Amino acid sequence: MSGKAEIENNLAQLRQKRGLAAAHLAKLAGVSRQTIYAMEAGTYVPNTAVALKLARALEVRVEELFALPGDFPAPEFRMEQAVLLPGPENPTEGQPVELCRVDDRMVASAPSPVPWYFPASDAIVAAQPAQGKARLRVFDAERQFQNRVLLAGCDPAISVLARHVQTTGSELVVAHRNSSQALELLRQRYIHVAGTHLRDDASGESNLPDIARRFSRNSVAVISFAIWEEGIVTARGNPKTIRSVDDFGRPDVTIVNREAGAGSRKLLDDHLKRLKLAPSWLPLGGLRTSGGGVARAVRRS
Repeated sequence: MSGKAEIENNLAQLRQKRGLAAAHLAKLAGVSRQTIYAMEAGTYVPNTAVALKLARALEVRVEELFALPGDFPAPEFRMEQAVLLPGPENPTEGQPVELCRVDDRMVASAPSPVPWYFPASDAIVAAQPAQGKARLRVFDAERQFQNRVLLAGCDPAISVLARHVQTTGSELVVAHRNSSQALELLRQRYIHVAGTHLRDDASGESNLPDIARRFSRNSVAVISFAIWEEGIVTARGNPKTIRSVDDFGRPDVTIVNREAGAGSRKLLDDHLKRLKLAPSWLPLGGLRTSGGGVARAVRRS
């Protein structure tokens, strides 16, 4: 059955959660990779046999994969009244906050958008580095720093991962790098984990094509941790009425972009290529090395 589907599905989320490539899942279900993408896009509804094979491959019930519109339960959030921590700026709607109970009050504190504290450190560089190496003055003479995991990436969800790692008794050390840089550091064996969100325009798959180009087969493990949904951040109220990447070609629109090698930059460049818009033609408001930096620049504009 083809055409616009009247069925909702969780296929993409469950496939990525299991770390299965579309081609692998297609083989298990006896369909083509393009059919998997069509199902994930909601433009194709599988027959009963294919739905059962998909459910078996993903280790879920068919009802967890496919449902009538509105059948998937919306997430339930607990509503709580809290006191806003006084400060120079009050949080706005949609802004994240941290909660803490102080005496009999629940207090909400908005995290600082920029680091204002001394960064965590174990040593200082004792002499000018040479050839990529440096002598360090280590603060704790006995510590060997073995119970740590060095991760490079720029995904904001790394902070969530760090909390989970901490409960295991290990410590996550994070180096801020974009997706391409993180994969290269892993290839050169400088780090334990690379955080990446690179979409391949030709296949529509995330991460796996780029990983396959850099690493030999079975030399690394790929784990899906979070689904990265990318979009366009505009000034409050969207004063330029920007609806899609097509609007970036307008002379009155200025964008703040990520640096080359970042996943969001690659995704945008792929869209611009299809629209025959050269990145050099865009009126730039500058480059930022993180998604948060881009959002703060747009907010200040």
